[in-house]
Amino acid sequence: QVQLVESGGGSVQPGGSLRLSCTVSGSIFRIYAMGWYRQAPGKQRDLVATITREGSADYIDSVKGRFTIVRDNDKNTVYLQMNSLKPEDTAVYYCNARVLRTLMEGPLPYWGQGTQVTVSS
Repeated sequence: QVQLVESGGGSVQPGGSLRLSCTVSGSIFRIYAMGWYRQAPGKQRDLVATITREGSADYIDSVKGRFTIVRDNDKNTVYLQMNSLKPEDTAVYYCNARVLRTLMEGPLPYWGQGTQVTVSS
């Protein structure tokens, strides 16, 4: 089994910062791309940022310059540093990882349980 455990969500005022963490554990041979998604009430789940195993990152336009995704391969952990938060960043944030469990199968996507981020004055 593979588990993704997220932490770091909470409530902040506009302009504030939060740092999300997601650690992958369980039966892991290798972790490929990791990413963060978010889902606001009544909306679909959207990609926010991704990072390759080698550390190449990509972001949606609305968070460029404010959010930073990094990973620590030794700790099987990905982080999302969120600065200059805006009310429209309010959502449940989900961690995603493509995990290769064994060489007998291909990498599969796994999801965390989600962590709430609320930006409000």
